Order: sequence, then structure tokens, then C-alpha cells
Amino acid sequence: MDVRVIQSLLLWASHFLLAVPHSTPRVLSNASKTGDEQDACINLIPCQDNGAICIQPCSPSFHGETSFVCEDRKWQMLSDACASLDVQSLFQRISQSELFPCSGGHSGGAGEHLPFVGGGKLGHGKPGDGAKHFGAGNNSCQADFSCIIPDILSSPAIPGNIADIVKLLKKISLLLSENVTRGKMQSYSRIANHILNSSIISNWAFVKDRNAGSILLDSVNVFAGKLLLRNGSESIQEPFIATKGYSIHRNASEKSFDFSMELNGTGNITGHVLIPEDELLRLPRASKAISVAFPTLGAILETNQPDPAFVNGMVLSVSLPEELQNIVLTFEKLNKLEQAGAQCVGWHSAERRWDPGACELRAHTVTAVVCVCAHRRRAYRSFSILMAPAAPRSPVLDYITRVGLGLSVLSLVLCLVIEAVVWHHVTKTEITYMRHFCLVNIATSLLVADVLFILAAIVHNTALNYQLCVAATFFLHFFYLALFFWMFTLGLLILYGLLLIFFKVTRFVFLAVAFSIGYGCPLVISVLTVAITEPKNGYLRSGACWLNWYETKALLAFVVPALSIIVMNLIVVVVVVVKTGRSSVGEGCKSQDLSSMIRVSKNVALLTPLLGLTWGFGLATIIDSRSLAFHIVFALLNAFQGFFILLFGTLLDRKTREALRMNCLSSRRKWGLEKVKLIYFPVNG
Repeated sequence: MDVRVIQSLLLWASHFLLAVPHSTPRVLSNASKTGDEQDACINLIPCQDNGAICIQPCSPSFHGETSFVCEDRKWQMLSDACASLDVQSLFQRISQSELFPCSGGHSGGAGEHLPFVGGGKLGHGKPGDGAKHFGAGNNSCQADFSCIIPDILSSPAIPGNIADIVKLLKKISLLLSENVTRGKMQSYSRIANHILNSSIISNWAFVKDRNAGSILLDSVNVFAGKLLLRNGSESIQEPFIATKGYSIHRNASEKSFDFSMELNGTGNITGHVLIPEDELLRLPRASKAISVAFPTLGAILETNQPDPAFVNGMVLSVSLPEELQNIVLTFEKLNKLEQAGAQCVGWHSAERRWDPGACELRAHTVTAVVCVCAHRRRAYRSFSILMAPAAPRSPVLDYITRVGLGLSVLSLVLCLVIEAVVWHHVTKTEITYMRHFCLVNIATSLLVADVLFILAAIVHNTALNYQLCVAATFFLHFFYLALFFWMFTLGLLILYGLLLIFFKVTRFVFLAVAFSIGYGCPLVISVLTVAITEPKNGYLRSGACWLNWYETKALLAFVVPALSIIVMNLIVVVVVVVKTGRSSVGEGCKSQDLSSMIRVSKNVALLTPLLGLTWGFGLATIIDSRSLAFHIVFALLNAFQGFFILLFGTLLDRKTREALRMNCLSSRRKWGLEKVKLIYFPVNG
């Protein structure tokens, strides 16, 4: 029987697998659920039973369903199979062109051979529309799959469409991989590139089939392995997938594949595959070698390792003759700050996991890792590097952060309430007005930043809403910068009070300068950061609502101003120590030495949290990122910063305490007078 006829029969049979009926809203658990609880799933209001699964249909313009799981009395999205693509029709269009190439304008015959066109459950067209599609496909595809590219590239890369495109690529690699020409490989790469874009990697978390990434990798490897080489070489490059092929023979010198791919528009990430000369001597005849590079696929493939390791380089796939045993691969690190031990691994296709037994580590530098991998073991065709996260993960750190943030928020609210109560009593002079004005803005900025920090964590943990995450990151960046710039303003005010005693600054000038520094500078930096990095999809870091570091270095827009202000405020503290230490010199009494030391220590303790010097301990976590002790000290000092501001900025201030005492006495006196009036002059009923 002809091979094309067999493929056609397999194609028709496969159409039944895609015909899945729409589901209705339902909640699955051991207990029966009422209609109200089904509505709870749709409206995302609190659920009742942890572990319950709720399934609801998609909107009318999509097919499929969305699943939610009940966790902590809240519905969390489990998977999203809502899709807009009709992959059944798309596959029929290219397979019709491949299996029954037309020589004229006979578009109607296609519909006769494949009766499921347009009438399947996944389609949204009317019966008969498929024949029109097929006619158009036969005239334009010419067996290079190009006719379906516009439909796929115009579709949103949502989880449901990602799953369907993976299925489409798998079917193409299984049924249509004969004579893979350059045109076919280009179209195949463009389809795969659409769902490997770095900006939509987070959508893979909600793809229903958790093995979709592994299926995509295997499908690409199979299809690329059958690429025909023109003139002994081939090179096909897309932003997120690149394929190269060379003819190889035993008399050649070593052969290498060099990949350099731009990641998020900020710089190139490289990978290198080397076939040593002694390996080429094993070849009995001329053959070919194919390699495929994926800069983003590593973030999709689950590590399944006991440690929280992550892929820190390209995924490099190779298709080589069986006679070759070992290859040398060089991976440039995505995260070059990571100094933890690297691990060379191969992807085990059958077990769908990274296996360290496939490779050996040859060299490890700050920027790259060199691996020797065994290609003779046919289970491994794809390789990469795993690295453990630098920051230690400890429940102690999580507990300190949660407790510290909660106490900080309460302390800052209390600080602002106290400042409002005593404001008129403590701002009678220009210098005290300026000091308390800075203190109020420091407390306000930190309070808003802490609340946004909590909200950003909630946004990331519940629903990956990209736009909401961008907004949260922008305001978080702005208010943390405002915190530092207001602390810088306070430092300048202290220098003004110490060094420029006879120089008068009016309240209007102070407010203009303070607002320009405190809020103007952070606004400019925040806006420029999002404007420059967001168009390149490099504003957010992967896995958190915070500034990106590994691709665009957007985090520098926070780190550089913050560290600069810390250094300048440290100079302010040194000036204060010198000034207060000199005041007791020459008094001729040794007892003054002790009081001078106490005064200096008190000033340092008061100024350290108010000027943000505790953030300087973050440098210790950078120098030794694996030290849990440094991280705990840093978390203690900064998570409790709001409490320290309340304590040292408000409660330990003598004038503030006196004003509070006067307010308490005044309130008691007023309450006593009101009580006397009620006793002796009762209100007539």
C-alpha cells in the first residue's frame, strides 16, 4: 500500500481524537455541590472544600474549559484549556497540500476526501468552509506549511492555544516529516517560536498537559533531525529557536555549532556544540549533524530535582549519527551572578526529567559552563545546565519577613497618627517643621511600599495578571525610591542644621526642594525604567512582580540610587559623630567622656534607621549570598524598619513625648469638665 495513503488514513483517524465536546460548569469532589457553589467557581468567590475541582466552560468565542482548585478557601486556577485556534482545520490544510498536491484549481476535491472539515467540534466555521480553506491552502502552501502561519501568528499565545499548537507540531513531526526542506523547517520554526516567546513563558504554567514542554522538545528534535541539507549546510534562525546542520565525515577536522541569540533585546546569549576530531574518526561514511538551540525552553521544562534547581543556560539539542559517542557543549550562563555549583544534565525523553548522569562537568567559570555529554545513550538528545538558587530558602526568613512587615505596617500607621496629634505642638520652629515633614513622608513612603509589597506577592501567587504585575512593580519601585530620596532629604536637612547655622531657608523653598527630591526624582527614574525596558518585555523578572535583573538589568534603577543615598547618608552620620564628639573636647572633665560616648551612640542609633543605613547590610548578602546569617540580619533590620522609625523617630523624641503628655492631660481635663457638667447640669429630658 502506498505510504501516502497510509498517512491519509492515520490523519482521518486522528481527527476523532480532536473532537472533544464542550464541558458544562461543574464542581468535582467527594461531596455534592449545589448550583450556588458552581457559580462560586465562575465568580471566584471563596470556596468551601480544599482540594475540590471546579470546571467551567470558556466564553462563546473560545472552545475548551478552565479548571480551578480550592486552596485555602479560594479558587486558584489549575489549568486553562480555552483556545481560539482550530488546529484540526489547520492540520488538514497542510496535510492536504502534502498528501494530495493539486495540479490545477481543483479545490473541491479536498473536501470530498476529508469530510471532517469545518464540521468538527473544534471548528467555528460553517459546514463547507473547509473546502474553501483547502483550496486556498493547495494554491499557496506548496508543501511548506506557509499557508497556516498567518492564522497561528495572529492568535494569542494563551495556554489553550499553546497546548493546541504543541499537538499540531507533534502531528506534523509524526505524519508530515518526510523530505523536510528548508521551507518546511522555517515554517515549523516560526510556529514553535510563537509559543516560545519570552513574554508568554508564564502562560505555560496553566497548560493542562504538564508534559507539553517535553512533547514540544521531542517533536522539534524529530522534525529537525530529518532536515535536508543544501550544499552541505543549513541555518534557520528565529528569535527563540535556531536550527543548524552540517555534513560531516571522518576526514574532516572538528565540527562546531555556534549559537548566539538575542534575549529580550538586551544582549546575546550563546551556546556552543563541538564534535571532537577523534569522534569524527568513528564515522564509516559521510553523514549529517543537526543542532537546535532554545534560549527559553529551559524555563518551561520542570526540573523535578530534590533541590530547587533551575535551568541557567540554553537548551541545546543534537541529532548525530549513532557512531558518535561524546560531544562537548559550552553554555553561557543566563544568570552570571550565580556562583553556586553548576550541574551538566541531559533531558531523559522517556522519563521526562533532567538527568545528571548524561553529562560530566569539564569547566565552570563566572560566565560559562563546559560539559562533556554522552550522545551514544539514545535517551538523551537535549542538554543544558542546572544551578541552585543563590539565596538560601529558610522558613525562618519567611517568618521574620511576615512578622516584620505586619509590625512595620502597624508601627507606621501609629507613627502617622501620633504625628497628626502632636503636629501643631512640635512644628513651631522652621527646623522642627522641616524635620517632622521629612519624617512623615518617610513613614508614608515606607507604609505604601510595604502594602504594595504584600499586594505584589498576592498578585503573583494567585493569578498571573501581567498588566497588574507591571503596575504593582512600577508603584513599588516608585515608593521604595521615594523612601530613599526622603531619607536623603532628611540627611541634607541634618547637614543644613549642623553646618549652615546662619543660612536661612524659608518654608516655601524647603517644600519646593523637598518635593522635587523626594517625589520628583523617583518619578523620573521609575517612568524612564518602565518606558525603556517594558517594550522589550524586560521590565519584570521571571517569577516575581519586581524589576528584572538577568536580561535588562532594570534592577539597577533601584540599586544604584539606593546605594548612592546610603553612602551619602553614611557621610552625614560621620559628620554628626564628629560634631557631637568635639563638643566635649576641652571641658577638662573625664566624666564628660562617658556622656560624649553615650551621646554619639544615641545619635548613631537614632539616625541609622531614619537614614536607611540598615539597607547597607544588603551588601553582605551580595558578598556571601549563601550565608543564612547575613540574610537573617538583613531581614530583621529592614522588615522591622517601620517599627524602628516609630521608636527612634517618634517615641524617643523628647518634644513629641511632651506634646503627647500635654494632649493626654488636656483630654483628661476636658473629659473631667464634661463629666462635671453632666453631674451638676444634666440635660433636660
